[in-house]
Amino acid sequence: MKKYLFFLSMFFVLMFPMNGYAENQGVLSIEELSIHIMPEYAYHPNDQKKDHAPLLIGYQGTMINNSKVPQKGQIEIPLPTKEKNFRIGYIGDYSSNLSKAYKIEYVLDREEKTISWTTSEEIGPNERYKFVIEFFTDSLMIKKEKKSLAYDFKSFADIGLLHISFTQPEKAKNMKLTPAPKENQNHAEGDKTLSYLFQDVKAGDEKEFKMKYDRKETKPTTELNNNPVNIDEKKETKNATHLAVGAFGGVTVLSAGTMAILLKKRKRKQSTGD
Repeated sequence: MKKYLFFLSMFFVLMFPMNGYAENQGVLSIEELSIHIMPEYAYHPNDQKKDHAPLLIGYQGTMINNSKVPQKGQIEIPLPTKEKNFRIGYIGDYSSNLSKAYKIEYVLDREEKTISWTTSEEIGPNERYKFVIEFFTDSLMIKKEKKSLAYDFKSFADIGLLHISFTQPEKAKNMKLTPAPKENQNHAEGDKTLSYLFQDVKAGDEKEFKMKYDRKETKPTTELNNNPVNIDEKKETKNATHLAVGAFGGVTVLSAGTMAILLKKRKRKQSTGD
């Protein structure tokens, strides 16, 4: 049995009393999704005991408003709340010009395994909406110095560009991913991050990965780099945004050419449809 099974699903319920999900599901489409898996990167700031190997997962999404009117509504995403020691680290979204990052008030339903929030700003016609969620679990399998993780992703919708990356902890050795990523995608952070890039992912598509590495060190990467995660009221946005911007930047550098092709393809399709 796989230790870590991550089924992500998303739907959008826009706040119009007479409209249901079936009518509104095409209003916001998923243009880009980045998932960053970071074993032994940092402890959750509320962790009192630091005798475990934490797993931090962050994902950043970009959606676009396909309608002709501004939208502001609720987004609900299932999360693996039943995983061992599951905790939310941060959730936020951005202004349309990316000049501001907002800490979001959210509702976490552990029984229904969902998190939901309301967009901080209206999303104008053809504007993009970016969000970030970071959460922690203790889902790594540990056998002395041997660490491993089985990670599955089942696409919740059609996604224009999907980027999945695994970062090797400091002082870890022999990191191996199955399947091996293509050589031209191994570029983020040198050889410490292995990346996958998928274009035009369809709803229901599944991606399966196995990660393993050797590590004697017990301190997380942030402590070894003298950069502990300290999410408090004053620093929360700054620290979480650092991770988010890093991931967004990685995707942007990685996929600039691919994204241009993708957007051109969509533009041609839209023109044909008109």
